[in-house]
Amino acid sequence: MGELFAAGFLKAGYPVIPVLRDTDYSKLQSLTPTPSLVLIAVGEAQLDEVLTRLPHGWRRVTALVQNELLPCHYRHHALIDPTIVTVWFDKKKGRPSVSVLPSVISGPKASLIQQSLDQVGVPSRMVAEELQLFEMIRKNLYILTINIAGIVSGGSVSHLWSSHRELLEGVAFDVLTVQEALVGETLPREALFKGMIEGFEGDPEHLCLGRSAPDRLRRVLIQARTLRLQTPTLDQVALTLKEPFIEDGPD
Repeated sequence: MGELFAAGFLKAGYPVIPVLRDTDYSKLQSLTPTPSLVLIAVGEAQLDEVLTRLPHGWRRVTALVQNELLPCHYRHHALIDPTIVTVWFDKKKGRPSVSVLPSVISGPKASLIQQSLDQVGVPSRMVAEELQLFEMIRKNLYILTINIAGIVSGGSVSHLWSSHRELLEGVAFDVLTVQEALVGETLPREALFKGMIEGFEGDPEHLCLGRSAPDRLRRVLIQARTLRLQTPTLDQVALTLKEPFIEDGPD
């Protein structure tokens, strides 16, 4: 995904400096002390480590594009008003990107991000920062629900909707229970569910089960155990996997 954004920035006329996993951040910072934007495109599991290492001078111009993202995942790293990209497109190696819905961008660098996506034909829209949390959770609900339910159902999102409605609704309910606890506020569940269904309608043949599905289930269950939440449908899905990977939390 980082490659697609980089291509967009280059086509828009901006120089791009890649930052790889083994890059010496301090050395690079001495060469580029005041970048216009630092786009962090690592996977969800690597985000905390990357933000811990991020030079403080770069924390004013960060943009995050991860799935499963919530403010609690970056606020403790002292990022200053990060730009958030809620990505609604798939990009597989060697294949063109496929958009389910227009990606949603908010924050101070939103215009720059949209400019880069325009250059590579990815539809997007900018929203006010007060709408940012809703859009983040809507995408979280979509990706977590289809991946986790897909462990049982397989098939496409249209198949999940038409043939496994009870499973779909149970997984979505549990996911929103965990999301509510993580953000510390009551969520507009009906609106979020409708927003998820818009994603289904945007690409009815989108496959539910991705290779990251077991890891997504693992992360949500760890969060639920830590927060002492009941997630009966997620627990049932976990039982269908060959190897159990979540132990009960403390009494």
